[in-house]
Amino acid sequence: AQAAQAGHIVMFGMQPTAPETGYGYISQGAPLDALSDVYRLDRFIEKPDTTRAGAMLEEGGYLWNSGMFVFRADVILEEMQTLAPDVLAAVRAAMAARKTDLDFIRLDAPAFSAAPDISIDYAIAEKTQKAAVVPAALGWSDVGSWSALAEIAPCDETGNFAQGDVVLEASTNCYARSDGALTALLGVKDLVVVTTQDAVLVAHKSEAQNVKKIVDKLKVQKRPEAESHNRTYRPWGFYESLIQGDRFQVKRIVVWPGRQLSLQKHFHRAEHWVVVAGSALVTRDEEEILVRENESVYLPLGCVHRLDNPGRIPLTLIEVQSGAYLGEDDIVRLEDNYG
Repeated sequence: AQAAQAGHIVMFGMQPTAPETGYGYISQGAPLDALSDVYRLDRFIEKPDTTRAGAMLEEGGYLWNSGMFVFRADVILEEMQTLAPDVLAAVRAAMAARKTDLDFIRLDAPAFSAAPDISIDYAIAEKTQKAAVVPAALGWSDVGSWSALAEIAPCDETGNFAQGDVVLEASTNCYARSDGALTALLGVKDLVVVTTQDAVLVAHKSEAQNVKKIVDKLKVQKRPEAESHNRTYRPWGFYESLIQGDRFQVKRIVVWPGRQLSLQKHFHRAEHWVVVAGSALVTRDEEEILVRENESVYLPLGCVHRLDNPGRIPLTLIEVQSGAYLGEDDIVRLEDNYG
């Protein structure tokens, strides 16, 4: 805090405890005058290979780049004006045109999109003459990969960690987690296996830092898993896909008490709603229908409809969609409470 108050852009450099290849490093420079335990930042070092990481650990004077900073607001703005003026201009424009939506502040998307895709390390920290580093030993991990999470997980006597519906047999030093489906590991070692509702990851622990490469491939293929989870939250509650086939889809929809969906219609699909918990007030064209537990309602293609939870407990229903096109963009909103 004293170094930042004096006008430095201060980074926390973590004392290495292992030849970690998943972190970038900082070379610690000379001490700063009049400030104890604060040093000039000599240079940044990209993520090293195992040999280079081991040599730096043995030599000393190298710290993990934690990516955490302390600085005065006016100092960082001055440095951005000098070193990254295009970033600063885009963010200022995005702030100037911001909009308030419920309790969200939404930056202007076109203005913010004009900002270069660059980290604070590359844009500021590597170029500024005001960089300083404070060595720290905080028991820190960025837990930025599945292997890092495995390191802090409570393992059994064979080095395995299991969470959820997991069965391990003749396997060692594995991290296995399931959020649903039964996941079994047989005769393997040093693996990370993660099962979620929409994807399964199997990776060697030494490759767990490279999950981003898989995500990049998914983005190129325009796969929805790269951008969103199976469960999608809305101001009124959430929905999640349970099964999808040719010309049909089944979803679970949960609506919080007192909330309602938009008044809408579809051009390509009809829907059946089955209430399994709570009660629903359903608008269907000119009708208003109260649908209770274990009751259902049919919404033909093109009808104007709305779902409302008038009760005091969450409303849960199963929605069965049928039609030629089931995309979320087949919604014409006629009235909407949430913008």
